[in-house]
Amino acid sequence: LYEKFQCYCKTGDESLSASIEAAKTKVPGLVSDIEEATAQKAQLESQIAKATKDRKAAMASMKEAAALRDKEADAFHKEETETKANIKSMGSAIEALEKGMAGSFLQTQDGARLALLVKQSSSLSDGDRETVTAFLSGEDSASEAYAPASGEIVGILKQLKETTEKDLEEMEKTEKDAIDDFEKLWAAKKSEVKSLVEAAEKKTARLGKVSTDLVNMIEDLDDTKKGLADDIKFLADLGKNCATKKEEWAARSKTRSDELLALADTIKILNDDDALDLFKKTLPSTSLLQVQVSSKDVVRRARQVLGADKRSDSRLDFISMAMRGKK
Repeated sequence: LYEKFQCYCKTGDESLSASIEAAKTKVPGLVSDIEEATAQKAQLESQIAKATKDRKAAMASMKEAAALRDKEADAFHKEETETKANIKSMGSAIEALEKGMAGSFLQTQDGARLALLVKQSSSLSDGDRETVTAFLSGEDSASEAYAPASGEIVGILKQLKETTEKDLEEMEKTEKDAIDDFEKLWAAKKSEVKSLVEAAEKKTARLGKVSTDLVNMIEDLDDTKKGLADDIKFLADLGKNCATKKEEWAARSKTRSDELLALADTIKILNDDDALDLFKKTLPSTSLLQVQVSSKDVVRRARQVLGADKRSDSRLDFISMAMRGKK
């Protein structure tokens, strides 16, 4: 048992020393990894926050663009409807004038619309505006007996109708371009939002792993430091305990050696013929106990008893050896 303990002292010392060195090497590495993971965690959190902010901004931009598009579409449809009605009114006026039906046209809703259009149109010169306005208001005496061949007012109205039709075409083209631009903007913003959402999701998943790893590394560092302190203390205690056990074993071994020497002396005395004679004299008379035995018989019997004992005991072996030493 002592030899096993001494073996443990040796191997335990080596094992603890190796463990301590490994822990001392591991601690700085863990500290570095924790610092790196902490920085990475902060960076991911910042990137996620930015992606979230950009996504909200993109969605707000989409909402604003949609509202503006709706407003522009409403304005276009209103202006388109009005422009088409004006073109229709001018067409009706030109047709009525060419047929000599100016008087009846002036009494219609198209006549009133045309009068308003002429007043507001920026395409007419002041002179043409006054001429047409006078005609439409009935101030021109020729309005009642208008001759299609003269063609002055018809010409002005045809020019105005042509200009208005070109304005309508330009208006429709502008609206189509606006729709195309909006759809491109919407698709771009939608793609941007999708990319930002995917980026945020990936970074969030990465953040979760980094956070988990960081917690594990912090716990590992704490456990390693505690284990290192325990190993250092245990190694110091092991040295003391091993030294104490060594001293105790030396004292026990000396005591056992002294006991064996005393026992050997006792056996030597007992093996002596004088001691046997003295032993016989102390026995009761032969009438009470018939004993005839020689010292050789005692030794032989003792050897048989010791030989029959299968226990491994260094003291019994020593006694047997002492008996064999007697001639």
